[in-house]
Amino acid sequence: MIKKHILITGASSGIGLEAALQLHSAGHQLTLPCRNSETAAELNQRIGGSAEMVQTPICDLADLTSVASCAKELLIKRNPIDTLVLNAGLQYSGSKQPQWSKQGFELTIAVNHLAHQALLEQLLPLLLLSKIPRLVITASEVHDPQSPGGKVGAPAGLADLHGLQQGAGALMIDGGNIFNAEKAYKDSKLCNLLMAQYIAHNHSTNSTPITVIAWSPGLVIPRSNEGFFRYSRKQNPIGQTIFTFIARDLLRICETTEGAGKLLANLATEKQLETTKFQYWCNRVVGLGKLEFKQTDPSTEASCLKLAEKLWQLSAKQINKV
Repeated sequence: MIKKHILITGASSGIGLEAALQLHSAGHQLTLPCRNSETAAELNQRIGGSAEMVQTPICDLADLTSVASCAKELLIKRNPIDTLVLNAGLQYSGSKQPQWSKQGFELTIAVNHLAHQALLEQLLPLLLLSKIPRLVITASEVHDPQSPGGKVGAPAGLADLHGLQQGAGALMIDGGNIFNAEKAYKDSKLCNLLMAQYIAHNHSTNSTPITVIAWSPGLVIPRSNEGFFRYSRKQNPIGQTIFTFIARDLLRICETTEGAGKLLANLATEKQLETTKFQYWCNRVVGLGKLEFKQTDPSTEASCLKLAEKLWQLSAKQINKV
């Protein structure tokens, strides 16, 4: 196996941490941006390894200035990135009030989309220095209004992106004037798919094309208090406990954190996935206790290249104001 330099966001807990542990064991060099120095220290202790093989630069995804500083630090080192994994995600379902990023963007869109586009834009030169560049983006099946999770509550939909055009202070990216935390998350995952489509379309003719993969890990509810649902538990602890019991323990429709981490590690490294065509992989429930991970098509809206272009340009405009 060729040893790679892999950057993973969201590697301090959940799927990202499991993927990082597996990739480190396989001998890959890792860059794992962390929100603050305390998180970085804890992650270094958890993973171990030399400073040459594991780096934990500070990168607060809720602050575009911090993202830019992290990117600048990495650009100075000029260490090619073979695989860029944009995996960090935030959801605070159950909250009636929005939370805000350092620059005043609704926090879900700020962390899940804007920060990742900013990191991708700024680190693209390092990705293009690789002989085998790959971009992996963790999305979610709920981006699709026709999926089981996408049908629950308000569906994902970006409309004309009026909220993004408005910029800081907008409650919803589609311009809606009532905050909906669940829809904000679905919309951010739709943005993830569109960003992947944009890169795949615009970099497929490079002398060294970028392999672009978006994926949905399925429902992952760890038994610890870490991971993706840690914010939602604070907003609605009773509801989350009931939901967890039904989904994970009764119906057994969840993927394990370890299993999802292995899927992500494979997507980041497997040679047979190298292609110039956009790929979307989804971990879907096919029966009680049964999941199937296979390549499929994203939603109709997530496949719209015109919308992908508009989203990229409007997002870049907001990012470049910082």
